[in-house]
Amino acid sequence: MFHVTGETVVEPKQVTTDPVPTVAVRSEWNLAWRRLRKNKAAMVGGAILILLTLVAIFADLLPLIPINEIDYPNRLQPPGFEDHLFGTDDLGRDVFSRVLHGTRISLRIGFLAVSIASIAGSLIGLAAGYFGGWVDMLISRVLDVILAFPGLLAAIVIIAAIGPGLDNALIALGVAGIPGYARVVRGTTLAAKELVYVKAARAVGMSDARIMLKQILPNTLSPLLVMISLGIGGTMLAAAGLSFLGLGAAEPVPEWGLELNIGRALLVDAPWIVLFNSLALASAVLSINMVGDGLREALDPQGVA
Repeated sequence: MFHVTGETVVEPKQVTTDPVPTVAVRSEWNLAWRRLRKNKAAMVGGAILILLTLVAIFADLLPLIPINEIDYPNRLQPPGFEDHLFGTDDLGRDVFSRVLHGTRISLRIGFLAVSIASIAGSLIGLAAGYFGGWVDMLISRVLDVILAFPGLLAAIVIIAAIGPGLDNALIALGVAGIPGYARVVRGTTLAAKELVYVKAARAVGMSDARIMLKQILPNTLSPLLVMISLGIGGTMLAAAGLSFLGLGAAEPVPEWGLELNIGRALLVDAPWIVLFNSLALASAVLSINMVGDGLREALDPQGVA
């Protein structure tokens, strides 16, 4: 409706629920990207991570010896023997091929488990922080119970209930990681729901689901992205630990933790099995952590000591 005063037509101001102008958001992310590019450690870590990802995707297309091809006469051969760049294991299988194919398994576990934890944790944290009251109290108490156990121990308990296996280990690590993400999102939501634009959205009749997803969730992206990037490496280490204990991958899957368990019994006769699988795992985790640290500094430069 327009109000006419003399010959002047006045249009009433519209209530906007847009949290931040699009230009400002783009500018903020552009600044973060420029800071990240200046971080040499993050760029090196990113390059290593991209290389590992390409290896994981195209491992089947590389001219490698089949991972389960047994060459028993050449068992326990040291690195550099004929076509075996990283040597062979106790069955004569090519360690180089198994290490490269293990990249796919470890990255898959790390990314999928963190995806489960971050998505479920974000939704739970949003609900707890937005609705408050008994909903927040109930969710917080359940999260406190899970957080009372170390993450790896919680995963072991879950595996004991659903059974061992690579897929079950992935699910267990994802579920065990939910409380951490939920607490971060809950804290951000408690602060964001009191902001003016959220109150304006509620005043004009926007649904709770839309407010949480459109208005509040974007405020959690910065800490959430940092937590995700740093959590992938830890999840990969935990997955390797579960496989090392016999609760994750099983033969003949070339998973790094399982290969370390196999190489442990052959440490004197074939130390290269443990060496190359350890280097692969350490390189992957280190590169991801380097990217995560760089992302944290880029998104929150004032919060870095």
